[in-house]
Amino acid sequence: MSEHGLHTEPPHEEALHALTLGHGRHHGLGQWVAIFTAILATMGAIVGYQGTRLMHEVLLRKNEAVLQQTMATDQWNYYQAVSTKAHLMELARDLVPRKALSFQQKIAKYRAQKKAIRARAESLEAHAAKANRESARLDRPYTAMAMSLIFLQMAISLASITALTGRKWLFVVAGLAALLGVGVSGYALWLA
Repeated sequence: MSEHGLHTEPPHEEALHALTLGHGRHHGLGQWVAIFTAILATMGAIVGYQGTRLMHEVLLRKNEAVLQQTMATDQWNYYQAVSTKAHLMELARDLVPRKALSFQQKIAKYRAQKKAIRARAESLEAHAAKANRESARLDRPYTAMAMSLIFLQMAISLASITALTGRKWLFVVAGLAALLGVGVSGYALWLA
C-alpha cells in the first residue's frame, strides 16, 4: 500500500493474480498460440505414426521383393545346372551311341525338370515385380506424410516464434504452414 491508501502491484503480478482467481478471461495471442501448438503437436504425432506405419509396409514389400528375386535367381541357377546336365547327356549320347537309349531317358528327364524349374522361376519373378510395385505405390503416400510432418513442424516453430515476439503476422504464416501440412496429410491418406 502506498501512503495515500492505494494498492498498486507490478503488471506481471496483476496478470498472475487474475489468472489464479479465474479473472481476466481475455484470450491473448499467447493463449491462442499455445492451443494452436498443442493441436499441431497432436496432429504431428498422428501423422508421424501413420508415416512410420507406411514406411514399415514399404520396407516389408521391398524385402519381400528381394527375397522373391533371390529365390528366382536360385531357380535360374538350378535351371542352368540342369541344362548343363542335359547338354552333357546329349554329348555322351553322341560319343557313346551304344548307350544312347539310357542317355536319351536322362535327357528327357532333364528337359521335363527344366520346364518345371522355369515356371517356378518366372512365377517368383512375377511375385517380386508385384512386391516392388506395391512398395513403390506405398512409398508415394509415405513421402507425402513426411512432407506433411515437415509443414506441421514448421508451423509449430513459427508459432513458437510468434509467442516470443508477439508478431501476429507470424501466427498467420504458421496457420498457412499448418493448413499445408493438413492438406498434404489428407492427400497422403487419399493415396494410401
